[in-house]
Amino acid sequence: MRRYGMPLRRTAAVTAGLVLLLSAAACGGDEENPGTGGGTEAARDSTFIFASSADPAILDPAFHSDGESSRVTNQIFETLVATEEGGTGVAPGLAESWEVSEDAKTYTFKLRRGVRFHDGEPFNAAAVCANFERWYNFTGLAQADSVSYYWVTVFRGFAKNEADTLGESLYGGCTAKDDSTVELKLTDSSAVVLSALTLSSFSIASPKALKDYKADEVSGTAESPQFTGTFGTEHPIGTGPFKFGSWTRGDKLELVRNDDYWGEKAKLSKIIFRPIEKAADRAQALRAGTVHAFDYADPADLEPLRSAGVQILERAPFNMGYLGFSQRTEIMKNQKIRQAIAHAINRENVVKTKYATGAKVANAFMPDSLWSYSEDFAKYDYNVEKAKQLIAESGVSNPTLEFCYPSGVSRAYMVDPAGNFQLMKADLEAAGFKVTPKTSPWSPDYLNTAQAGDCPLFLLGWNGDFGDPDNFLGTFFQSFSNQWSFRNEEIFKTLSDAEKEPDQAKREALYKQANALIADFVPGVPYAQSPSFSAAAKNVQGWVPSPVLNDKFASISLN
Repeated sequence: MRRYGMPLRRTAAVTAGLVLLLSAAACGGDEENPGTGGGTEAARDSTFIFASSADPAILDPAFHSDGESSRVTNQIFETLVATEEGGTGVAPGLAESWEVSEDAKTYTFKLRRGVRFHDGEPFNAAAVCANFERWYNFTGLAQADSVSYYWVTVFRGFAKNEADTLGESLYGGCTAKDDSTVELKLTDSSAVVLSALTLSSFSIASPKALKDYKADEVSGTAESPQFTGTFGTEHPIGTGPFKFGSWTRGDKLELVRNDDYWGEKAKLSKIIFRPIEKAADRAQALRAGTVHAFDYADPADLEPLRSAGVQILERAPFNMGYLGFSQRTEIMKNQKIRQAIAHAINRENVVKTKYATGAKVANAFMPDSLWSYSEDFAKYDYNVEKAKQLIAESGVSNPTLEFCYPSGVSRAYMVDPAGNFQLMKADLEAAGFKVTPKTSPWSPDYLNTAQAGDCPLFLLGWNGDFGDPDNFLGTFFQSFSNQWSFRNEEIFKTLSDAEKEPDQAKREALYKQANALIADFVPGVPYAQSPSFSAAAKNVQGWVPSPVLNDKFASISLN
């Protein structure tokens, strides 16, 4: 999957993930004050209050790439295909079944019958095609990948591209063969599109609501878009088990149960999202009984939370943290230097010191649970003497590295960026490098700098969007990107061939080949993959966390 422009995936505050659903009775309280005691009335209301890290950016799925937005829109909207519960495979969604042509250019979906949008409009093939045509025909600011990021990432371009960073669109047209049959055509083969369509950004919205509430009105700048229509702020209308209730920014966002839902009805009558910026404050709110759950608990807080009677839930790792190299700088063009850095870092010590139980050293730019993973490639074990030898062979005297790391952020793959930096800095200096630190706030300063290729050495990571190696290897290395600033046509071609190859066994072989090529080239050093942890009261039942952060709330039962 080629990435055009500057990637911004999930850059809002803290990436969303697990949502745990509890009745107000779980904490013995009413809707607005869970800690006050409630009884049967509170239980009947079944209102859950979740402490999010920030408000959503927008509730129009086509225009968001942050987790706090997708956490909410995953409940309001649905996609043609879904992620299997607790895993990364593809499962039926609004489409009951599908067929893919031998050349992977035509995808045919059989849709569920009897489904309606929240505004009463019928869901059918025409509605599906209206959504695809909307995305394909975005113009102006809506084409910026900071606005329609996932369309740009997956489908590459638009009907009329307005920037030279955009590619020829992969979208070749959508046809409603009948009310319940959709034929999606591609301009080139792609075995990745089916998995990519599980992304919330490809949710199907009511075409009438999109028009009535001016969904496509976007002003401002690419760095600070303003959504002047009201679809994404007051009238987000999908087919999901919850409907939009109200939203007061900075205070709360309410969803209510969709009693006309086509499938099994949600157990909760209402969900309230309350933004609380700091993780420590979210933990305190949970202990005080004013919220029911929060995501991404600090590993250092896990035992104190358990001691306070809080339930700790673990999400399986589907991520990896890496030390990246930008080859815009002369020193990073030297392969011996890159190899020396790889040998100098004591990755096992970083993981053991800075990560929670369940974390492990990452040896590849993809998680070890993903199909096609192998370690049949060059390894860079911790070896200070080997690092010193490679520096001597590099021809670089007194090598100096500018090392960038972010502040104001915590991720499962990078819980303590400053702590990781300090450990790696000591390792590099022990091998003979001089390290110059450079830190800046995560968003937008750090991300903009790193993704523009202006950091010779930088800390970043990735949580998978969907269960395909392309979402890791292809996202990073299928084509030139400023972040890495290298051109290696053999790597590019291998990953492009893998995306297009419809035969699963051949795809697997190509990704294994790509992993070997990447390891030999050393564009960076993967060093950690880690589970994440969430906290809630103990009476949650039936919740299954999604490795790709695509949790659905409707199946949760309340004790």
